[in-house]
Amino acid sequence: MVREYHTWFSPILNKEMELLVFGHAGHAVLFFPTRGARFYDYENWGVLDKLHDKINAGLLQIYCVDSIDKESFYSNEKFPEEKINRHVHYENYIIKEVIPFVNKKNKNAYKIVAGCSMGAFHAVNIALRHPKLFNKVVGMSGRYDLTKKMGDFNDLFNGFFNDTIYYNMPNQFLNNLNDTKILKAISKLDITIAIGKTDAFLENNIYLTTILNKKKINHNFIIWEQEAHKPPYWKDMVWLYF
Repeated sequence: MVREYHTWFSPILNKEMELLVFGHAGHAVLFFPTRGARFYDYENWGVLDKLHDKINAGLLQIYCVDSIDKESFYSNEKFPEEKINRHVHYENYIIKEVIPFVNKKNKNAYKIVAGCSMGAFHAVNIALRHPKLFNKVVGMSGRYDLTKKMGDFNDLFNGFFNDTIYYNMPNQFLNNLNDTKILKAISKLDITIAIGKTDAFLENNIYLTTILNKKKINHNFIIWEQEAHKPPYWKDMVWLYF
């Protein structure tokens, strides 16, 4: 299996950013890491092993990007407004630096964006905000409103709220979205949302699927047995949904 390591200084983030590429051809998969994880963790956890045959056959090319969540949502030093602004920088890095890099390496027009846990938030958020950039989105074990406390997971903004936060919380902006052109673009996405039966984020996922149904947006919503919020489950999910 072809494996490439890439790094460059991001002018948008003002820091060195790294990523791994697996495979030589096929549908490009932009794969966001979990909370606090790095671009190499899916490989280390064996999640990509399940995709070995598809990658070798040239059906998939996986781009494991890094995150800066510790500088944004999970920063203990920044004020809430700074957190969301740093996240916007990260989204701009993905759109203006990573996606052009993908396009240069891979001429296949079909793009998948995916992630597990916090990575699922990133994948679903960027896909719903920029639906014309992608063809498919897969969110596994994610939560889609970071302003709500769920189990042991706190509101990441400590009660602070502004428009930028609103437009980056899928369960909020999608619920009130009535622009027919944007909804049409979203409806063209192949959407899969998977969550465990005892996951703290279950109700949040049910809320998202309820919104999608209300907007008449076709999607797949799957509830797994138990919590299903660990690499062994994600291995099976990527094999099924990628």
